[in-house]
Amino acid sequence: MATTLRVAVTGAAGQVAYALLPRIASGELFGPQTRIILQLLEIPQAMTALEGVAMELWDCSFPTLADIVITDDVTKAFRDCQWALLVGAFPRKAGMERKDLLGINGKIFVEQGKALAAHAAHDVRIVVVGNPCNTNCLVAYRNGRDIPAERWSALTRLDHNRARSALARKAGVRDDEVTRVAIWGNHSNTQFVDFQHALIRGQPAEQVIGDRQWLEQVFVPQCQNRGAEVIKKRGASSALSAANATLEHVRSLLQPTPAGDWVSAAVVSQGQYGVPPGLVFSYPCVNEGGHYRVVEGLTFDEFGQRLFQNTLQELLEEREAVRHLLPD
Repeated sequence: MATTLRVAVTGAAGQVAYALLPRIASGELFGPQTRIILQLLEIPQAMTALEGVAMELWDCSFPTLADIVITDDVTKAFRDCQWALLVGAFPRKAGMERKDLLGINGKIFVEQGKALAAHAAHDVRIVVVGNPCNTNCLVAYRNGRDIPAERWSALTRLDHNRARSALARKAGVRDDEVTRVAIWGNHSNTQFVDFQHALIRGQPAEQVIGDRQWLEQVFVPQCQNRGAEVIKKRGASSALSAANATLEHVRSLLQPTPAGDWVSAAVVSQGQYGVPPGLVFSYPCVNEGGHYRVVEGLTFDEFGQRLFQNTLQELLEEREAVRHLLPD
């Protein structure tokens, strides 16, 4: 018998959602035996555009699409949802400081965290995609703490995919022959892109590449600044790859992690690697019982330690910027 899932998506008229929604509605993510009710949230000014998105989804005639709810009411969007993909966020505009962006988005995610705790299904799982996603997730989690910490995560899978692809192209191998890439810390240009533990065809990536200078001075900055480069070339953000990474993030919670590998995800720290408990920090993770477990016991050289501390410091500063929005 087919099951039915309620999937809430915020920012549902935006470009990331536009690339994401048909892949959910088609059954690609949750399978052909699962019917999907999409609960789509937008701001009032975007409701007409959202109506158009809903029309297109119906016009695809997906057999797995059971219903579409469109709304500008968070209560309605999150009611009984089992997955919440928080894609929408206020974009950074010219002249805006990062702290201003954090404050504006913080207020949005206060409301969404409270609404999820009050109205979502008891087994809801939340993925924060909208940037700055680590700290948006922190604010939502702290305001929705009736939902256990292990049900919250933020998206660094796109950074993970970018790093894996760059190593594969440099080495002339398939992407799936690159394993154990890790993104540590913040989804920002301070992220620690860890090549020191990566493997290419089972061999250390550093040994296969044979060019430490390239890894430090080209590979890492390229990954850290990839989003800005896409905007520069495309004139718009990396919506297609972000949507794909969101699907892969969810899929990695539905399927076992391949043996000998891990994925990158920003999760609520329990103190691993000296990160203060409660901070939303990206780690290498494996699927354990449908939730992420942080891979422990990895060590870094001086270069890695410097990058790790740099991204941790930025996240601590972001937490201070939104502390007034964090309940005790």
